[in-house]
Amino acid sequence: MDSRLWPTSAARTPDGALTIGGADVRDLVAQYGSPLFVFDELQVRQSARNYIKAFSAEDISTTVYYAGKAFLTTTIARWLHEEGLGIDVCSAGELETALRADVDASRILFHGNNKSVEELTRAVEVGVGRIAVDSLIEIERLNLIASAAGIVQQVYIRLTVGVEAHTHDFMATAHEDQKFGLSISSGMAMAAVDAVQAASHLSLAGLHSHIGSQIFDASGFEVATHRVIDFAVQVRDRHGFAVSELDVGGGMGIAYIDSDNPLDVAQMGKAILDIVRTECARVNLPIPRLAVEPGRAIIGSAGITVYEVGTIKPVEIDSGHTRTYISVDGGMSDNIRTALYDAQYTVALASRESSGVQVQSRIVGKHCESGDIVVRDLHLSADIQPGDLLAVAATGAYCRALASNYNYLPRPAVVSVRDGKPTVLLRRETLTEVLALDPGFLAD
Repeated sequence: MDSRLWPTSAARTPDGALTIGGADVRDLVAQYGSPLFVFDELQVRQSARNYIKAFSAEDISTTVYYAGKAFLTTTIARWLHEEGLGIDVCSAGELETALRADVDASRILFHGNNKSVEELTRAVEVGVGRIAVDSLIEIERLNLIASAAGIVQQVYIRLTVGVEAHTHDFMATAHEDQKFGLSISSGMAMAAVDAVQAASHLSLAGLHSHIGSQIFDASGFEVATHRVIDFAVQVRDRHGFAVSELDVGGGMGIAYIDSDNPLDVAQMGKAILDIVRTECARVNLPIPRLAVEPGRAIIGSAGITVYEVGTIKPVEIDSGHTRTYISVDGGMSDNIRTALYDAQYTVALASRESSGVQVQSRIVGKHCESGDIVVRDLHLSADIQPGDLLAVAATGAYCRALASNYNYLPRPAVVSVRDGKPTVLLRRETLTEVLALDPGFLAD
Protein backbone atom coordinates (compact mmCIF):
# COMPACT_ATOMS: atom_id res chain seq x y z
CA MET A 1 0.00 0.00 0.00
CA ASP A 2 1.22 3.50 -0.82
CA SER A 3 2.98 4.73 2.32
CA ARG A 4 2.41 8.34 1.28
CA LEU A 5 -1.34 7.81 1.70
CA TRP A 6 -1.72 5.02 4.25
CA PRO A 7 -0.14 4.51 7.67
CA THR A 8 3.36 3.11 7.32
CA SER A 9 2.30 -0.10 9.08
CA ALA A 10 -0.63 -0.74 6.72
CA ALA A 11 -0.56 -4.27 5.30
CA ARG A 12 -2.83 -7.05 4.05
CA THR A 13 -3.60 -10.47 5.53
CA PRO A 14 -3.46 -13.50 3.21
CA ASP A 15 -7.22 -13.16 2.60
CA GLY A 16 -6.91 -9.46 1.80
CA ALA A 17 -8.02 -7.76 5.02
CA LEU A 18 -6.33 -4.51 6.01
CA THR A 19 -4.14 -4.40 9.09
CA ILE A 20 -2.83 -1.32 10.90
CA GLY A 21 -0.05 -1.66 13.47
CA GLY A 22 -0.44 -5.41 13.26
CA ALA A 23 -4.18 -5.38 14.06
CA ASP A 24 -6.84 -6.64 11.64
CA VAL A 25 -9.44 -3.92 11.05
CA ARG A 26 -12.17 -6.59 11.08
CA ASP A 27 -11.27 -7.42 14.66
CA LEU A 28 -11.11 -3.76 15.61
CA VAL A 29 -14.57 -3.08 14.19
CA ALA A 30 -15.95 -6.17 15.92
CA GLN A 31 -14.61 -4.83 19.23
CA TYR A 32 -15.19 -1.08 18.90
CA GLY A 33 -17.93 -0.75 16.29
CA SER A 34 -18.19 1.13 13.01
CA PRO A 35 -17.43 3.78 11.88
CA LEU A 36 -14.04 3.64 13.56
CA PHE A 37 -10.96 5.85 13.47
CA VAL A 38 -7.70 3.89 13.68
CA PHE A 39 -4.26 5.45 14.30
CA ASP A 40 -0.78 4.05 14.00
CA GLU A 41 0.93 5.17 17.23
CA LEU A 42 4.47 4.57 16.04
CA GLN A 43 3.90 6.64 12.91
CA VAL A 44 2.63 9.59 14.97
CA ARG A 45 5.71 9.38 17.16
CA GLN A 46 8.03 9.03 14.15
CA SER A 47 6.43 12.05 12.47
CA ALA A 48 7.19 14.11 15.58
CA ARG A 49 10.82 12.98 15.51
CA ASN A 50 11.05 13.75 11.81
CA TYR A 51 9.94 17.34 12.43
CA ILE A 52 12.44 17.87 15.21
CA LYS A 53 15.21 16.48 13.01
CA ALA A 54 14.15 18.49 9.95
CA PHE A 55 14.23 21.77 11.86
CA SER A 56 17.42 21.10 13.81
CA ALA A 57 20.38 23.29 12.90
CA GLU A 58 23.52 24.52 14.63
CA ASP A 59 22.70 28.15 13.90
CA ILE A 60 18.92 28.12 14.48
CA SER A 61 17.09 26.95 17.60
CA THR A 62 13.57 25.69 16.88
CA THR A 63 10.53 24.78 18.94
CA VAL A 64 8.07 22.45 17.25
CA TYR A 65 4.49 22.84 18.49
CA TYR A 66 1.87 20.29 17.55
CA ALA A 67 -1.28 22.10 16.34
CA GLY A 68 -3.86 20.42 18.54
CA LYS A 69 -6.79 21.62 16.43
CA ALA A 70 -5.96 18.86 13.92
CA PHE A 71 -6.92 16.24 16.52
CA LEU A 72 -6.11 16.12 20.21
CA THR A 73 -6.62 13.65 23.03
CA THR A 74 -4.71 13.27 26.27
CA THR A 75 -2.93 10.21 24.89
CA ILE A 76 -1.86 11.96 21.69
CA ALA A 77 -0.71 15.01 23.65
CA ARG A 78 1.33 12.72 25.91
CA TRP A 79 2.94 10.92 22.95
CA LEU A 80 4.01 14.17 21.32
CA HIS A 81 5.23 15.76 24.54
CA GLU A 82 7.32 12.65 25.18
CA GLU A 83 8.82 13.06 21.70
CA GLY A 84 9.84 16.65 22.45
CA LEU A 85 7.02 18.70 20.94
CA GLY A 86 5.13 21.55 22.53
CA ILE A 87 1.36 21.83 22.06
CA ASP A 88 -0.47 24.63 20.25
CA VAL A 89 -4.01 25.07 21.63
CA CYS A 90 -6.83 27.45 20.77
CA SER A 91 -9.55 26.83 23.34
CA ALA A 92 -10.11 26.03 27.00
CA GLY A 93 -10.88 22.43 26.08
CA GLU A 94 -7.64 21.95 24.16
CA LEU A 95 -5.69 23.63 26.95
CA GLU A 96 -7.17 21.35 29.60
CA THR A 97 -6.50 18.29 27.44
CA ALA A 98 -2.82 19.21 27.18
CA LEU A 99 -2.59 19.93 30.90
CA ARG A 100 -4.30 16.65 31.80
CA ALA A 101 -1.66 14.90 29.67
CA ASP A 102 1.02 16.49 31.90
CA VAL A 103 2.33 18.72 29.13
CA ASP A 104 4.64 21.34 30.60
CA ALA A 105 2.57 24.55 30.45
CA SER A 106 5.65 26.54 29.48
CA ARG A 107 5.66 24.52 26.24
CA ILE A 108 2.07 25.42 25.37
CA LEU A 109 1.20 28.11 22.82
CA PHE A 110 -2.32 29.56 23.01
CA HIS A 111 -3.92 30.81 19.78
CA GLY A 112 -7.33 32.19 18.85
CA ASN A 113 -8.95 35.32 17.47
CA ASN A 114 -11.52 35.64 20.29
CA LYS A 115 -10.10 34.19 23.49
CA SER A 116 -12.46 34.72 26.40
CA VAL A 117 -11.50 36.35 29.67
CA GLU A 118 -11.89 32.94 31.30
CA GLU A 119 -9.57 31.30 28.77
CA LEU A 120 -6.90 33.97 29.12
CA THR A 121 -7.17 33.88 32.91
CA ARG A 122 -6.69 30.12 32.94
CA ALA A 123 -3.75 30.36 30.52
CA VAL A 124 -2.02 32.90 32.75
CA GLU A 125 -2.87 30.93 35.88
CA VAL A 126 -1.24 27.71 34.68
CA GLY A 127 1.80 29.43 33.16
CA VAL A 128 1.25 29.02 29.42
CA GLY A 129 4.54 29.87 27.75
CA ARG A 130 3.31 31.93 24.81
CA ILE A 131 -0.02 33.58 23.96
CA ALA A 132 -0.48 34.74 20.37
CA VAL A 133 -2.43 37.98 20.64
CA ASP A 134 -4.82 38.68 17.79
CA SER A 135 -6.31 42.14 18.49
CA LEU A 136 -5.72 45.38 20.34
CA ILE A 137 -8.66 44.54 22.61
CA GLU A 138 -7.00 41.27 23.58
CA ILE A 139 -3.73 43.02 24.39
CA GLU A 140 -5.53 45.31 26.83
CA ARG A 141 -7.54 42.42 28.27
CA LEU A 142 -4.51 40.17 28.73
CA ASN A 143 -2.43 42.91 30.35
CA LEU A 144 -5.11 43.40 33.01
CA ILE A 145 -5.28 39.67 33.68
CA ALA A 146 -1.48 39.33 33.90
CA SER A 147 -1.32 42.36 36.18
CA ALA A 148 -3.89 40.84 38.53
CA ALA A 149 -1.84 37.64 38.58
CA GLY A 150 1.39 39.53 39.25
CA ILE A 151 3.26 38.12 36.25
CA VAL A 152 4.68 39.30 32.94
CA GLN A 153 3.14 37.24 30.15
CA GLN A 154 5.18 36.42 27.05
CA VAL A 155 3.22 37.05 23.84
CA TYR A 156 3.49 36.68 20.10
CA ILE A 157 1.78 39.15 17.81
CA ARG A 158 -0.05 37.36 15.04
CA LEU A 159 0.58 39.22 11.80
CA THR A 160 -1.47 39.33 8.62
CA VAL A 161 1.12 39.47 5.87
CA GLY A 162 -1.05 39.61 2.74
CA VAL A 163 0.06 36.26 1.28
CA GLU A 164 -2.38 34.26 -0.83
CA ALA A 165 -1.53 30.65 0.00
CA HIS A 166 -2.11 28.11 -2.79
CA THR A 167 -4.89 26.28 -0.98
CA HIS A 168 -8.67 26.32 -0.52
CA ASP A 169 -10.04 29.77 0.39
CA PHE A 170 -11.29 28.47 3.74
CA MET A 171 -7.77 27.22 4.59
CA ALA A 172 -5.93 30.42 3.64
CA THR A 173 -5.27 32.60 6.68
CA ALA A 174 -2.80 35.32 5.70
CA HIS A 175 -4.71 37.41 3.15
CA GLU A 176 -6.06 40.73 4.35
CA ASP A 177 -9.81 40.15 4.30
CA GLN A 178 -10.22 37.52 7.02
CA LYS A 179 -10.56 37.25 10.77
CA PHE A 180 -7.05 36.28 11.88
CA GLY A 181 -4.14 38.52 12.74
CA LEU A 182 -3.15 42.16 12.63
CA SER A 183 -2.36 43.67 9.26
CA ILE A 184 1.12 44.98 8.57
CA SER A 185 -0.01 47.13 5.65
CA SER A 186 -2.79 48.89 7.58
CA GLY A 187 -0.60 49.77 10.54
CA MET A 188 -2.53 47.58 12.97
CA ALA A 189 0.47 45.31 13.52
CA MET A 190 2.72 48.15 14.60
CA ALA A 191 -0.06 49.53 16.78
CA ALA A 192 -0.11 46.13 18.48
CA VAL A 193 3.66 46.23 19.02
CA ASP A 194 3.32 49.70 20.54
CA ALA A 195 0.52 48.48 22.81
CA VAL A 196 2.49 45.48 24.03
CA GLN A 197 5.54 47.66 24.68
CA ALA A 198 3.39 50.04 26.68
CA ALA A 199 1.75 47.24 28.67
CA SER A 200 3.28 46.82 32.12
CA HIS A 201 2.66 43.06 32.31
CA LEU A 202 3.26 41.88 28.76
CA SER A 203 6.52 41.15 26.98
CA LEU A 204 6.93 40.78 23.23
CA ALA A 205 8.45 37.33 22.77
CA GLY A 206 8.13 37.32 19.01
CA LEU A 207 6.18 37.64 15.78
CA HIS A 208 3.83 35.06 14.34
CA SER A 209 2.67 34.38 10.81
CA HIS A 210 0.47 31.58 9.49
CA ILE A 211 -0.36 31.55 5.79
CA GLY A 212 -2.80 28.65 5.58
CA SER A 213 -3.15 24.90 5.46
CA GLN A 214 -2.44 21.95 3.13
CA ILE A 215 0.55 23.73 1.55
CA PHE A 216 2.78 21.67 -0.74
CA ASP A 217 5.87 23.88 -1.17
CA ALA A 218 7.83 26.62 0.57
CA SER A 219 7.09 29.53 -1.79
CA GLY A 220 4.38 31.00 0.42
CA PHE A 221 6.65 30.78 3.46
CA GLU A 222 9.34 32.65 1.51
CA VAL A 223 7.06 35.60 0.73
CA ALA A 224 5.58 35.66 4.22
CA THR A 225 8.97 35.47 5.96
CA HIS A 226 10.30 38.29 3.75
CA ARG A 227 7.46 40.53 4.93
CA VAL A 228 7.73 39.50 8.58
CA ILE A 229 11.48 40.16 8.61
CA ASP A 230 10.93 43.57 7.01
CA PHE A 231 8.42 44.27 9.77
CA ALA A 232 10.94 43.11 12.37
CA VAL A 233 13.33 45.74 11.03
CA GLN A 234 10.63 48.36 11.49
CA VAL A 235 10.19 47.18 15.09
CA ARG A 236 13.93 47.41 15.65
CA ASP A 237 14.10 50.92 14.23
CA ARG A 238 11.07 52.07 16.19
CA HIS A 239 11.71 50.39 19.56
CA GLY A 240 15.43 49.66 19.53
CA PHE A 241 15.49 45.88 19.90
CA ALA A 242 15.63 42.83 17.64
CA VAL A 243 12.70 40.45 17.79
CA SER A 244 13.98 37.28 19.42
CA GLU A 245 11.45 34.71 18.14
CA LEU A 246 9.75 34.04 14.82
CA ASP A 247 6.84 31.60 14.49
CA VAL A 248 6.24 30.74 10.83
CA GLY A 249 3.10 28.75 11.62
CA GLY A 250 2.19 25.39 10.19
CA GLY A 251 0.08 24.29 7.26
CA MET A 252 2.44 21.76 5.69
CA GLY A 253 0.36 19.46 3.50
CA ILE A 254 0.03 15.71 3.11
CA ALA A 255 -0.96 13.43 0.24
CA TYR A 256 -4.60 12.38 0.10
CA ILE A 257 -4.60 10.94 -3.43
CA ASP A 258 -1.95 9.59 -5.81
CA SER A 259 -1.46 12.90 -7.62
CA ASP A 260 -0.70 14.88 -4.45
CA ASN A 261 3.02 15.64 -4.19
CA PRO A 262 3.89 17.72 -1.13
CA LEU A 263 7.47 18.30 -0.04
CA ASP A 264 8.52 15.82 2.61
CA VAL A 265 9.38 17.17 6.03
CA ALA A 266 13.15 17.12 5.45
CA GLN A 267 12.79 19.16 2.26
CA MET A 268 10.33 21.58 3.82
CA GLY A 269 12.47 22.02 6.92
CA LYS A 270 15.59 22.75 4.92
CA ALA A 271 13.72 25.20 2.69
CA ILE A 272 12.25 27.15 5.61
CA LEU A 273 15.54 27.27 7.52
CA ASP A 274 17.30 28.55 4.40
CA ILE A 275 14.61 31.19 3.92
CA VAL A 276 15.03 32.44 7.48
CA ARG A 277 18.81 32.60 7.10
CA THR A 278 18.61 34.45 3.79
CA GLU A 279 16.02 36.96 4.95
CA CYS A 280 17.84 37.79 8.18
CA ALA A 281 21.14 38.21 6.34
CA ARG A 282 19.45 40.51 3.83
CA VAL A 283 18.65 43.10 6.53
CA ASN A 284 21.49 42.30 8.95
CA LEU A 285 19.11 41.00 11.59
CA PRO A 286 20.20 38.34 14.12
CA ILE A 287 18.55 35.00 13.38
CA PRO A 288 15.68 34.64 15.86
CA ARG A 289 14.60 31.48 17.60
CA LEU A 290 12.19 29.70 15.26
CA ALA A 291 8.84 28.03 15.96
CA VAL A 292 6.73 25.86 13.67
CA GLU A 293 3.25 24.42 14.20
CA PRO A 294 2.60 21.20 12.23
CA GLY A 295 -0.73 19.51 12.85
CA ARG A 296 -2.03 17.66 9.81
CA ALA A 297 1.54 16.76 8.82
CA ILE A 298 2.02 14.95 12.15
CA ILE A 299 -1.30 13.16 12.51
CA GLY A 300 -3.07 13.16 9.14
CA SER A 301 -1.68 10.15 7.30
CA ALA A 302 -1.31 8.14 10.52
CA GLY A 303 -5.09 7.76 10.80
CA ILE A 304 -7.78 6.04 8.75
CA THR A 305 -11.55 5.67 9.01
CA VAL A 306 -13.22 2.30 8.64
CA TYR A 307 -16.88 2.18 7.56
CA GLU A 308 -19.35 -0.63 7.02
CA VAL A 309 -21.25 -0.68 3.73
CA GLY A 310 -25.02 -0.50 4.16
CA THR A 311 -26.76 -0.08 0.82
CA ILE A 312 -25.64 -0.03 -2.80
CA LYS A 313 -27.54 1.73 -5.56
CA PRO A 314 -26.66 2.04 -9.25
CA VAL A 315 -27.78 5.44 -10.58
CA GLU A 316 -27.94 6.34 -14.26
CA ILE A 317 -26.10 9.65 -14.67
CA ASP A 318 -26.42 9.93 -18.45
CA SER A 319 -27.35 7.70 -21.32
CA GLY A 320 -25.49 4.43 -20.98
CA HIS A 321 -23.50 5.47 -17.92
CA THR A 322 -24.19 4.66 -14.30
CA ARG A 323 -22.57 5.55 -11.00
CA THR A 324 -22.71 3.14 -8.08
CA TYR A 325 -23.71 4.90 -4.86
CA ILE A 326 -22.23 3.06 -1.88
CA SER A 327 -23.75 4.17 1.40
CA VAL A 328 -21.77 3.75 4.60
CA ASP A 329 -22.68 4.06 8.27
CA GLY A 330 -21.08 7.46 8.83
CA GLY A 331 -20.58 10.46 6.59
CA MET A 332 -20.48 14.20 7.09
CA SER A 333 -20.83 13.86 10.86
CA ASP A 334 -17.40 12.21 11.05
CA ASN A 335 -15.81 13.77 7.93
CA ILE A 336 -17.10 17.19 6.91
CA ARG A 337 -14.03 17.96 4.81
CA THR A 338 -15.47 16.76 1.51
CA ALA A 339 -18.50 19.03 1.91
CA LEU A 340 -16.50 21.92 3.38
CA TYR A 341 -13.35 21.89 1.25
CA ASP A 342 -14.25 19.60 -1.67
CA ALA A 343 -11.56 17.30 -0.25
CA GLN A 344 -10.50 14.15 -2.08
CA TYR A 345 -9.61 10.82 -0.51
CA THR A 346 -8.26 7.37 -1.30
CA VAL A 347 -10.47 4.37 -0.45
CA ALA A 348 -9.78 0.64 -0.24
CA LEU A 349 -11.85 -2.46 0.43
CA ALA A 350 -10.63 -3.40 3.91
CA SER A 351 -12.34 -6.66 4.88
CA ARG A 352 -11.41 -9.02 2.05
CA GLU A 353 -9.73 -9.43 -1.28
CA SER A 354 -11.62 -8.57 -4.45
CA SER A 355 -10.88 -9.16 -8.10
CA GLY A 356 -14.09 -7.66 -9.46
CA VAL A 357 -14.19 -5.22 -12.35
CA GLN A 358 -13.75 -1.58 -11.29
CA VAL A 359 -16.83 0.62 -11.71
CA GLN A 360 -17.47 4.34 -11.29
CA SER A 361 -18.55 4.84 -7.69
CA ARG A 362 -19.35 7.42 -5.03
CA ILE A 363 -19.07 6.83 -1.27
CA VAL A 364 -21.89 8.60 0.56
CA GLY A 365 -23.01 8.85 4.16
CA LYS A 366 -26.34 8.22 5.86
CA HIS A 367 -27.28 11.82 6.62
CA CYS A 368 -30.27 13.63 5.12
CA GLU A 369 -28.16 15.86 2.89
CA SER A 370 -27.34 15.43 -0.79
CA GLY A 371 -23.94 16.90 0.03
CA ASP A 372 -23.23 14.08 2.49
CA ILE A 373 -20.41 12.66 0.39
CA VAL A 374 -17.29 10.97 1.74
CA VAL A 375 -15.53 10.40 -1.60
CA ARG A 376 -17.04 12.02 -4.66
CA ASP A 377 -15.49 10.10 -7.56
CA LEU A 378 -13.54 6.87 -7.56
CA HIS A 379 -13.52 3.40 -9.04
CA LEU A 380 -14.24 0.43 -6.79
CA SER A 381 -14.90 -3.23 -7.41
CA ALA A 382 -18.36 -4.04 -8.73
CA ASP A 383 -18.70 -6.84 -6.17
CA ILE A 384 -18.81 -4.50 -3.14
CA GLN A 385 -21.70 -5.71 -0.99
CA PRO A 386 -23.50 -4.81 2.26
CA GLY A 387 -21.38 -5.70 5.27
CA ASP A 388 -18.07 -5.06 3.54
CA LEU A 389 -15.65 -2.71 5.29
CA LEU A 390 -14.18 0.25 3.43
CA ALA A 391 -11.15 2.17 4.69
CA VAL A 392 -10.55 5.82 3.89
CA ALA A 393 -6.91 6.91 4.07
CA ALA A 394 -5.41 10.03 5.67
CA THR A 395 -8.34 10.95 7.93
CA GLY A 396 -6.25 11.54 11.04
CA ALA A 397 -6.54 15.34 10.88
CA TYR A 398 -9.67 17.49 10.93
CA CYS A 399 -12.13 14.59 10.71
CA ARG A 400 -12.87 13.39 14.25
CA ALA A 401 -11.85 16.87 15.43
CA LEU A 402 -14.67 18.40 13.35
CA ALA A 403 -17.17 15.62 14.06
CA SER A 404 -20.77 16.47 14.96
CA ASN A 405 -23.97 14.78 16.08
CA TYR A 406 -25.91 15.79 12.98
CA ASN A 407 -29.10 13.70 12.72
CA TYR A 408 -28.27 12.66 16.28
CA LEU A 409 -25.59 10.19 15.26
CA PRO A 410 -23.17 9.31 18.08
CA ARG A 411 -19.57 10.15 17.23
CA PRO A 412 -17.25 7.22 16.44
CA ALA A 413 -14.65 5.68 18.69
CA VAL A 414 -10.95 6.32 18.08
CA VAL A 415 -8.30 3.69 18.73
CA SER A 416 -4.56 3.56 18.22
CA VAL A 417 -2.59 0.41 17.54
CA ARG A 418 0.96 -0.49 18.45
CA ASP A 419 2.48 -3.95 18.01
CA GLY A 420 -0.99 -5.39 17.41
CA LYS A 421 -2.42 -4.03 20.65
CA PRO A 422 -5.24 -1.45 20.44
CA THR A 423 -5.66 1.46 22.85
CA VAL A 424 -8.82 3.54 23.13
CA LEU A 425 -8.11 7.23 22.52
CA LEU A 426 -11.79 8.23 22.56
CA ARG A 427 -14.61 5.79 23.29
CA ARG A 428 -17.70 5.67 21.13
CA GLU A 429 -20.49 8.02 22.12
CA THR A 430 -23.77 6.39 23.09
CA LEU A 431 -27.17 7.52 21.89
CA THR A 432 -28.11 8.13 25.53
CA GLU A 433 -25.21 10.58 25.84
CA VAL A 434 -26.17 12.37 22.64
CA LEU A 435 -29.77 12.84 23.84
CA ALA A 436 -28.89 13.65 27.45
CA LEU A 437 -28.73 17.42 26.89
CA ASP A 438 -32.44 17.46 26.02
CA PRO A 439 -34.45 17.91 29.25
CA GLY A 440 -37.20 15.79 27.71
CA PHE A 441 -34.93 12.76 28.01
CA LEU A 442 -33.86 13.38 31.62
CA ALA A 443 -35.18 10.96 34.21
CA ASP A 444 -37.91 12.27 36.49
